Amino acid sequence: MSAARYLRSQQAVLVVVLIFCGIALAQEPRLVSFNTVAVEQPTLSTPPPEAPQAQHSFFDGKNRFLFSTVLAFSAADFAVTRANLANGGKELNPMARVFGVSTPGLAANFMIEDAGVVGLSYVFHRTGHHRLERIAPLANVAASAFAIGYGIAHR
Repeated sequence: MSAARYLRSQQAVLVVVLIFCGIALAQEPRLVSFNTVAVEQPTLSTPPPEAPQAQHSFFDGKNRFLFSTVLAFSAADFAVTRANLANGGKELNPMARVFGVSTPGLAANFMIEDAGVVGLSYVFHRTGHHRLERIAPLANVAASAFAIGYGIAHR
């Protein structure tokens, strides 16, 4: 697979992520209304209003699993990429190419990427986009899995 074809496949992944972002932007966080107008309600026939559901913790079980999966795939991607670069391979990701000249630089690239995924998930969590909060690490795992497979196939 050539570099141009690899970049086209990455662009296709980006388009899919952007489509999911459009769906997620249709979500709205819950807003609490503070009306000061008193409305008289019948006492016998109406049930009490339901309390809003409690928001889940950011580091709940699902997110801990997703983030540990991100770290595992990132470590595997680092190992495969470093082995390929040590054997004369070329970094195809133009953004990572800057860091790929040394092992510490490549490790820093993957750590920054992982921190970015967790940070993006946190932003989605704080803004009430809980589906995107879970999709961001899944997209990163898919991209890392693709990179691992590509790296192993082209040793």
